[in-house]
Amino acid sequence: GADALVARMLALRGIDAEQADAFFHPELDHLHDPLLMLGMERAVDRLMEAQFDGQRIMAYGDYDVDGSTSVALIQEFLTNNGFDVTAYIPDRYSEGYGLSEEGIRQAAEQGCRIIITLDCGIRAVDRVREANALGIDVIICDHHLPGSTLPEAHTILNPKQADCPYPFKELSGCGVAFKLVQALT
Repeated sequence: GADALVARMLALRGIDAEQADAFFHPELDHLHDPLLMLGMERAVDRLMEAQFDGQRIMAYGDYDVDGSTSVALIQEFLTNNGFDVTAYIPDRYSEGYGLSEEGIRQAAEQGCRIIITLDCGIRAVDRVREANALGIDVIICDHHLPGSTLPEAHTILNPKQADCPYPFKELSGCGVAFKLVQALT
C-alpha cells in the first residue's frame, strides 16, 4: 500500500526506517554546522566588515528558480540585518548564464564592494578577475561541480570543492545560500 510506496521512495534516497522520523520531523539542531563548509568563516568575516563599513553588496543570482530564490533569501536577510544590498539577476538572453560583464559593470556603477554569486560563479575565472581589477571582492556561493581551475575569488562556498569537509555534498544553490545565512546568525 501507501506505506510500502513511501518506504521505497525513502530507501531510494538512502533514508532508512531509523532516519525517517527525522526526515519527516526535522529540527534545527539536525542541521550541519555551517562553519564546516570550507571558506565560511572567511565569508562571514568579509560580510561583517562590509556591514560595519557600510559597503554595498550585490546579490547576483542565476535566473532560474534556484538562483532567484537564493537572491531573495540573501537580499531579504541582509537587508533586514542592516546591510546595504542590491539584487541582480542577469537577462537570460542578452547576458547568458553565470556572472556577466554587464552585472560586474552594474556592480561597479552602483559602488558595490562585494558581489555574492548565488547558484553560479564556480567556473567564472575571467569574470572574477574582472571584478577583482575593479576592487570588488567576489564571494561565490555555488553547488555546481568546479572546473580544473577555480576563480581567484575572495571566498568560495561550495561543498563540492576539493578539501571541503562539509558532510552533505548535494545542497542546492539556495541551500548554500541558506548555510551562509545560518553562519551569519
